[in-house]
Amino acid sequence: MVVTHCPYCALQCGTALRRENGRVTVRPTDFPVNHGGLCQKGWTAPALLDTPDRLLDPLVRGRNGELVPVDWDTALDTVAGRLHHIRTEDGPDALGVFGGGGLTNEKAYLLGKFARLALGTSQIDYNGRFCMSSAAAAGAAALGVDRGLPFPVTDLGQADVIMLAGANPAETMPPLMRHLDRAELIVIDPRRTRTAERAVLHLQPAPGTDLALALGLLHIAVVDGWCDNDYIHRRTRGFDAAWRRAMTWWPERVEQVTGVPVIAQREAVRMLGAAQRPYVLTGRGAEQHSKGVDTVAGFINLALALGLPGRPHRGYGCLTGQGNGQGGREHGQKADQLPGYRLITDPDARAHVAQVWGVLPGVLPGAGRSAYELLDALGTATGPRALLVFGSNPAVSAPHAGNVTNRLAALDLLVVADFVPSETARMAHVVLPVTQWAEEEGTMTNLEGRVLRRRRLLTPPPRVRSDLEVLRELATRLGEPAHRYPTAPRDVFEELRRASCGGKADYSGISYERLDAGEVLHWPCPASNQPHPGTPRLFLDRFAHPDGRARFAEVDHREPAETPDADFPLYATTGRVLAQYQSGAQTRRVAELNAVEPEPFVEMHPDTAERAGLRDGAMARVSSARQSTVARVRIVQTMRVDTVFLPFHFPGAGRANLVTNPALDPLSRMPEFKVCAVRIEPYGDPP
Repeated sequence: MVVTHCPYCALQCGTALRRENGRVTVRPTDFPVNHGGLCQKGWTAPALLDTPDRLLDPLVRGRNGELVPVDWDTALDTVAGRLHHIRTEDGPDALGVFGGGGLTNEKAYLLGKFARLALGTSQIDYNGRFCMSSAAAAGAAALGVDRGLPFPVTDLGQADVIMLAGANPAETMPPLMRHLDRAELIVIDPRRTRTAERAVLHLQPAPGTDLALALGLLHIAVVDGWCDNDYIHRRTRGFDAAWRRAMTWWPERVEQVTGVPVIAQREAVRMLGAAQRPYVLTGRGAEQHSKGVDTVAGFINLALALGLPGRPHRGYGCLTGQGNGQGGREHGQKADQLPGYRLITDPDARAHVAQVWGVLPGVLPGAGRSAYELLDALGTATGPRALLVFGSNPAVSAPHAGNVTNRLAALDLLVVADFVPSETARMAHVVLPVTQWAEEEGTMTNLEGRVLRRRRLLTPPPRVRSDLEVLRELATRLGEPAHRYPTAPRDVFEELRRASCGGKADYSGISYERLDAGEVLHWPCPASNQPHPGTPRLFLDRFAHPDGRARFAEVDHREPAETPDADFPLYATTGRVLAQYQSGAQTRRVAELNAVEPEPFVEMHPDTAERAGLRDGAMARVSSARQSTVARVRIVQTMRVDTVFLPFHFPGAGRANLVTNPALDPLSRMPEFKVCAVRIEPYGDPP
């Protein structure tokens, strides 16, 4: 038996795995974030370990266009030879890397190092850009550092009021709801989700108007006297500029723009202001917009005005999504970052990391393209000709997915490292079979900044290798010294500690020995003469700006990049459902989960369906200015009549991201997943 963690979301529920009679079983442990509970995905996670289509051999696409099994040397020589040829012809930025928020800290770290040294490319980003980038940018600007929850999850169990802006944890991370049972919930979501059904107050704004609502709530907090003026004076800067923006968002104007009644706006502020232990939490619904940074900043402004962040029993936080969504963005697989959450444009950061890596700072490339911009440039005259994908499935998960699959198809070389044949892997020239969660050691960092140990139960199949082994084998074939790319996770982590030392996400005081001894360690945890206890609660004394004060943001509402018109009269919004996860590459292979949600669907109000000539259970075509997707109609009485909802877990003609808009936030480069203009119409039998 091994004690480890669930392979899915950033809650990282504690689990115990046991192998009995050739079968792996799982049970929850009494870990603080899940208190002995698991969701349906966690209970069924072992089913993925022996999925019938598990990748067991390297595959290379032959002259007949088919992927055929080969030995490892042939596969690696093929990849390295083509990478070397392309780099010689067009330079290092003709090579690209796309990582994932589910990779362990060790894999994320070594992937970033491999890209910048072995390939010499600036063209690396990861799918966390589609998940956390807006909250990261807003949180760093306001508070000085980005950590999803700057307090332990268990603090929420003592809350009396919690506002959830664009978050649906009842479906995306159900065990979290155990910590929310005591609190009165205020839920902001265009849909009446399972979380909204648990709420005392549900605010249902039109898609793309969350920022107008946040500004209106701040307006009410000021005018109705709910602000903590002493806190604002002592611990913040920039309130006056933020208030000048919010001043024009009086409640009646907000109702006109968002559809949220004035009485509900006032009640939300009253509940937060009168509470003894209030929290404001944001999720993807607030973030996945072309103004996602400003929207999250609007909710942070509200939290600051009420005096929440950096105080016991109250606060602001963001519910990180992917399993290692926190650690995955800290250690170098993001286009503009180096390990320790350092900016790649900072000369001191470059010098520190270069010294750890044993190279001169000038060797390190600069910042590259963000995720969608990288994918959109593939195979073009100025973009990468080759792409290596680790732990991601952009053919399904990226916005404007039809364009992304066209760009992937235009590559001279697409290499995918995975353990199942995802939709992206099926397009690849070379597929490399790698270990999965129960077959590997490593660390993950959950949504509260707690560093956790992933432990191995199973020996991998004989012809499967770890991502770390793949990176070293490719690096040495490209001329790098083998010692620069350790393959033992513990050795990689030791180097990660040194590379992160002194950075915002400082892991230098954390070790496998301390984690294995059961110590609870949240970063920052710097190395010191006496073992540092970690930092479970940030900002209690000061915020992470030089002057110790938090920053209000001067933000104002603007329309989404695309609004309904005569041709596309409805809003479409996307999201997740309980039984599936991310692009579905894993969960769609678990029979029990697939039986619950086996196919794409589109939720709509009965009046919306009637106007389109649709009935419950019929097939509908949902079209945007980009492309169309096909889904089965679900009539939902609580939907807004101007909005339809599509889950994004499904492949092929049912990809929700065929219709989504790749318009990007100017700062975070987050695409606008949460709102686009569509029309709906009847469709015959699905293809």
